[in-house]
Amino acid sequence: MPNDLIYKMAVTRIPKVGGVTAKNLISYCGGAEAVFRAKKRELLKIPGIGPVIADNILTQTVLHEAEAELEWIEQHDIQPIFYLDDTYPDRMRLYEDAPLMLYYKGNADLNAARIVSIVGTRKPTERGKAICTEIVEGLKDYDVLIVSGLAYGIDVTAHRKCLEIGVPTVGILGHGLDQIYPAAHRQVGLEMCENGGLLTEFSYKAGPNREHFPMRNRIIAGMSDALIVVESGAGGGSIISAKLGNKYNKSVFAVPGRLRDDQSKGCNGLIKRNKAHLLESVEDVAYIMEWIEEGAPKPAVQKQLFIDLTENEQAIVNILKTADEVTIDTITFEAKMYPAQVSSLLLNLEFKGLVKSLPGKRYMLTY
Repeated sequence: MPNDLIYKMAVTRIPKVGGVTAKNLISYCGGAEAVFRAKKRELLKIPGIGPVIADNILTQTVLHEAEAELEWIEQHDIQPIFYLDDTYPDRMRLYEDAPLMLYYKGNADLNAARIVSIVGTRKPTERGKAICTEIVEGLKDYDVLIVSGLAYGIDVTAHRKCLEIGVPTVGILGHGLDQIYPAAHRQVGLEMCENGGLLTEFSYKAGPNREHFPMRNRIIAGMSDALIVVESGAGGGSIISAKLGNKYNKSVFAVPGRLRDDQSKGCNGLIKRNKAHLLESVEDVAYIMEWIEEGAPKPAVQKQLFIDLTENEQAIVNILKTADEVTIDTITFEAKMYPAQVSSLLLNLEFKGLVKSLPGKRYMLTY
């Protein structure tokens, strides 16, 4: 690796210097190495650089730290990616707050043709986990790279399903690549490096500090085309990611949930405030993203994946599947229910958007 890589890595280690300031430093000085060759008076002329940061640069302690890290990443087959490199994720390169440096272990293309991020609560319901796996299964037909944060809950559910069915998946970490957090997901992370990868902006030995995870979320949002929120409370990392997706002009999707369910408040709120498209099936993503060419056959994806049905509602849906139109008398007879009960169930199914009433007391499915 070229020696100038040490200078690029060192810039990201300067205390009190974030991505925006680091880019300003490199731009004003004419290169990463030039930052460490500059005199103090020259550094102080750069916007955002005061005496403290200038002294931090002049001590050049970070150069020695970068040398040690370079040796470590060479030993562990880690790929350092500078923001001007061809391998840097193009989708996030132009954002002002994009990381100056990334560290990557894996084989997936970070500039794949289609990239979808899936995020959600760390404490999902069984319904949420089932929906997450169905989304991943459906996305496989569209040849996507799936990104998430390797956290508990929806994140690791998405990663595991990807590994199970052979979809490349990349985990964005809130710490250095000398560890995998949480430790319970270590094996999943190692397997991801064989079909996907692990990506972080943090230097090795950087721990999973609380403040790192909101920073991690901007990469999850920034490097994707679409971001899907499966389940989420009213706040938390998933909502942060969704807000960043909106800020970056990404297509944000949210799976609706039951009213007053804590794990649905975030998704329902995004939809209510027009901050996310309502997602009922993977075809909704494909349609909004214009992945389905006109006249081309659509993948066999179940239209209504995410509607909760009672046993009796499901029985009526199954009857309606047998014909284009079915009379209420036929439904009542085949369902072996009372007419009033059938009428109530049909009304509920209409409210859920699954059934349409027709003249002559006939009914049909809407999908």
